Amino acid sequence: MRIDSHQHFWVYDSEEFGWTGGPDSPISKSFAPEQLSPLLAANGFGGAVAVQARSSLAENDYLLDLADAHDFIRAVVGWVDLTSPDVSEQLAKYARHPKFKGVRHIAQAEPDDAFLAREDVAGGVAALGEFGLTYDILVYHRQLPAAIELVRRFPEQKFVLDHIAKPDIRGGRLEPWKKRIEEIASFDNVMCKVSGMVTEADVAAWKDSDFAPYLETVFEAFGPNRLMYGSDWPVCLLGADYAGALGIVERAVQGWSEADRERLFGGNCAAFYGIE
Repeated sequence: MRIDSHQHFWVYDSEEFGWTGGPDSPISKSFAPEQLSPLLAANGFGGAVAVQARSSLAENDYLLDLADAHDFIRAVVGWVDLTSPDVSEQLAKYARHPKFKGVRHIAQAEPDDAFLAREDVAGGVAALGEFGLTYDILVYHRQLPAAIELVRRFPEQKFVLDHIAKPDIRGGRLEPWKKRIEEIASFDNVMCKVSGMVTEADVAAWKDSDFAPYLETVFEAFGPNRLMYGSDWPVCLLGADYAGALGIVERAVQGWSEADRERLFGGNCAAFYGIE
């Protein structure tokens, strides 16, 4: 089965989702499973992983309710306050749900680029192990040093790096992102989502060659056993429709073996999140 490892749903509110770009943005509106389901089917996907877009416990309830109502939502990556002394209690509540597979914090929005290296955050990440939950790392390329410190500290924790750590594709800069990707990939408990790239490029005029050096870097660093494709729908709509975002990656892996493509487009995701 092909599984989209990274997408979002939300009920649009201009205050909660101010980051979407204002009233004229194509993503400043609500997005529901009924909109995604036909896109998945048209592009050969049988399931998807719904990932949090708000830092609230209510987000978990919202996504799990959707997962209960829609079989194609195979897993939920939610949110807890990693810095809270009650983090284990928060995790215990949600880990009981069979589709609650991991957590994420929007670390890219933290003013402290070293947020993920903080002691209080480490305490929360340590608690994930009690429940067998994964952790999605969402950072900009400049925040990779803190992410590297985090994964070094927890060699048994399952991590996945979202959106190839958001390099400066628009500006064409490879370093120091490339060196840091190679370093974080040296930890074998870290996987990488080939996702979220189109919004880091020139959304109005991107071409496949813009992504080539970044894709080559993660392909080489992580290898086909530690990569998973994600659409980042509906955020991808800022630069491409569902099929357009997918096409960037599909064209890049045309020369891969069928087995390696199956890992990228579903097998690795299923193994990482424990999807049946």
